Amino acid sequence: MRSAPIGMALCLLAAGCAETGENGSATAPDSRPNILLVVVDDMGFNDLGLFGSEIETPNLDALARDGLTFTNFHAANTCSPTRAMLMTGTDAHIVGLGEMAEALHMPEFFGLTDRVGVPGYEGYLNFRAATLPELLQDAGYNTYMTGKWHLGLTEETSPSARGFDRTFVTLRGGAGAFQNQLAVLPDQPTIYRENGKRVETLPEDFYSTRHYTEKMIEFIDSDLADDRPFFAYLAHTSPHWPLQAPQESIAKYIDRYGEGYDVLKERRLAGLKELGWFEPDTEPFPRMPGQRPWDELSAEEKRYESRKMAIYAAMVDDIDVHVGRLVDHLKAIGEYDNTLIFFMSDNGPEGNDRDRYPGMAEFLETCCDNRYENLGNADSYIFPGPNWAQASNTPLRTFKGFLSQGGVLVPAFVHFPGAYPGARTSDAFLTVKDIMPTFLDLAESAHPGAATYKGREVVAMQGRSMRPLFAGERESIREPQDYMGWHASGRRAIRQGDWKILYLPGDGPGNSMAPLASTNVWQLYNLADDPAETDDLADEHPEKLQELIRLWDDYVARNGVLAADR
Repeated sequence: MRSAPIGMALCLLAAGCAETGENGSATAPDSRPNILLVVVDDMGFNDLGLFGSEIETPNLDALARDGLTFTNFHAANTCSPTRAMLMTGTDAHIVGLGEMAEALHMPEFFGLTDRVGVPGYEGYLNFRAATLPELLQDAGYNTYMTGKWHLGLTEETSPSARGFDRTFVTLRGGAGAFQNQLAVLPDQPTIYRENGKRVETLPEDFYSTRHYTEKMIEFIDSDLADDRPFFAYLAHTSPHWPLQAPQESIAKYIDRYGEGYDVLKERRLAGLKELGWFEPDTEPFPRMPGQRPWDELSAEEKRYESRKMAIYAAMVDDIDVHVGRLVDHLKAIGEYDNTLIFFMSDNGPEGNDRDRYPGMAEFLETCCDNRYENLGNADSYIFPGPNWAQASNTPLRTFKGFLSQGGVLVPAFVHFPGAYPGARTSDAFLTVKDIMPTFLDLAESAHPGAATYKGREVVAMQGRSMRPLFAGERESIREPQDYMGWHASGRRAIRQGDWKILYLPGDGPGNSMAPLASTNVWQLYNLADDPAETDDLADEHPEKLQELIRLWDDYVARNGVLAADR
């Protein structure tokens, strides 16, 4: 068992504490920090209690309040592109996830026939980058992963082949939460692997949030005697659809949402304003087209809808409970004080109508029992829907899948008070690409750069280390000219400073869902004044618009983005 850095310093002052090297000389124990990365799936920006949410998340709130909370942390708009950037520190279009594998699986439906077979669009994490776990392995870390991988389905592209020592993972973009392995999409059966090998049968009492946590505890304990630091990647599938949780967890929230999504949206925004997250005059993004106000729903529709949100809340609550169990275990084994904990969601909350996915209607008719009394069980399958998603994200524009702030601005914080001052917030612009350089910095390791690594040519990282922010040495890790680009299925965005441009194509699944959006034309927003992206300034600031469009052209050229015509 390793001690915290302060304990090590005291120990080394005493006789007989040092370890002995091969030549008989004394060697100091490894004092580098453990790293625990917790990634949750499809969580809204304001779902945690620290944002004033009614969902009870005391363990995560305590970590955030004793750490550094980020108000301006950005991911991709969907799951696997975020995870590709997390694992490589570079743009997803370079390393195989220019589009999600699920979209490439149906290129005609998604309008992606020109991307099939093109480098950068393989649908799995290709081998053009050195991965974070590989480099941490090289640096002497034990590397563990449990939960959602979503970066390759084969043994060769599994996490065990990409740098993790011990793994228990689901390989696709999601799964039911229980033992029956309910598929997340038609004709795409759930796949679990443990240490690279296929797992056919799960334990009878399997519940994903609990099981992933318990496996992580098992992995950490398995190597305690070797005195090496660990990198633990806990990638929960909750609260991703299908919405499922134990009935005892759901019961806690079953009576909390009877007033509906409109009231919840108002209350969440009022709480955010009171806490100082948004200005008092901030207006929320409006209701999505075709969606009815809560008061227009029948009594039975209200009952059904409120249960959906109760299940979602239970899933978030359970994440908190089991993260708390892991934290308690780290304390019990003496590793808590020397463990940096980083928490984030992979994108915004799910609000899309997944019933439109080809084959979904037929799949739901045969797979599941979606009567009210069965909702949340292993054989039920429901989505949150756009109204609850907008409440989870208020005041932001839209949700997962879109490149507006509701799709890419995510909750995130870091906790390591033994080394860095806590009880702080940072509004510095950050991205998921910054995680890998940060963790390598903490591990006192370096990236090879654009060079040969393990016999293959790899690209350099694009992200920046956040360590100066952690230490309070800088307020930003970026220069004014830096920018961030996104592209997915024709949707496009560029962010530089407070300015952002958006482009929404007129065709394609879901694009008609966005109010206040002019399609097939660039829109311009100033996020400092308009965090909900409702006031298009393209006509008022044509020079700024053209300046950012030139950055878009640069982004396309640097990252091999396809279908980038304006």
